[in-house]
Amino acid sequence: MSNMINPQMSAEERVNIAKRCTWIGFAVNGILSVLKIIAGMLGRSGAMIADGIHSASDFVTDVLVVVFLGISARGDNKDYRYGHGKFETFATFLISVALIVVAVGIFIDGFRKVASVLNGEAVASPTMIALVMALVSIVAKEGLFRYTSRVGKRLDSAAVIANAWHHRSDAYSSIATLIGIGGAMLLGNKWVILDPLVAMLVSVFIAFVAMKIGIPAVKDLLEVALPEEVDAQARSCIASTPGVITFHQLRSRRNGMVFVFDFHIKVDPDISVTEAHHISTEVEHNLREQFPQCIVYVHIEPYRQEHIHPDGSCVD
Repeated sequence: MSNMINPQMSAEERVNIAKRCTWIGFAVNGILSVLKIIAGMLGRSGAMIADGIHSASDFVTDVLVVVFLGISARGDNKDYRYGHGKFETFATFLISVALIVVAVGIFIDGFRKVASVLNGEAVASPTMIALVMALVSIVAKEGLFRYTSRVGKRLDSAAVIANAWHHRSDAYSSIATLIGIGGAMLLGNKWVILDPLVAMLVSVFIAFVAMKIGIPAVKDLLEVALPEEVDAQARSCIASTPGVITFHQLRSRRNGMVFVFDFHIKVDPDISVTEAHHISTEVEHNLREQFPQCIVYVHIEPYRQEHIHPDGSCVD
């Protein structure tokens, strides 16, 4: 995820922007889910009803994002010494779980209808109202994806970006629904099976999106290291700070929107404690210029002629 947070923006401002974006999605999803389910029922389209349920799941996850973003903005306390940033990551994980549950439900429903058609049971062909609603959904959800994704990248918010992909998955599912409904309408009753088949295809895509946003969330919850390019940028920043001879044991992880760095620096053993502390403060300042709102833990050690690697680090 890119590091594009405005250093002048407070945590409260970021949360307010994220909430405003999510409330807009909340309203759009609420309207779309109702209209899709009605259109699916009136238009005799199982794929459209499945698409409406998908939009309803967006509606639910919007609530999750708003709640957990509010919690993640809280500062540290006696129970959460590092703040509440991981609540945002947890919200991202819950969104992925919700998507998987929706995908399984849609797939099972579509499979049952395909089995019914293959067994010779009559299945009603979808009508024009379902086709029109699919077009409306595609336009609305793609626009919502672009807006939400732009805000999420600006804030470097995993939960907002995950929610954006939930919107995009709905747009793609509506495209598949459009194809299924259109095919069933234009190709005649013998092709009515296209509608539930597309519903099953939509469920597979939804599950894929769930995995795409869920795996990084699980990694963050398990405190997997930050990407190598981020660590490389941090190493360069540490090594270039005046007074730092070398460093080692750099550890990194995410805590919500915040990067956490923990490392040891080695300085001239003959300088005073005050001077060494000043150097460590400069390291923290330089890292925060590169990664706004990051958490930095610096341990100071004397330099003992350790071998220094090309990146400025030394043997642990």
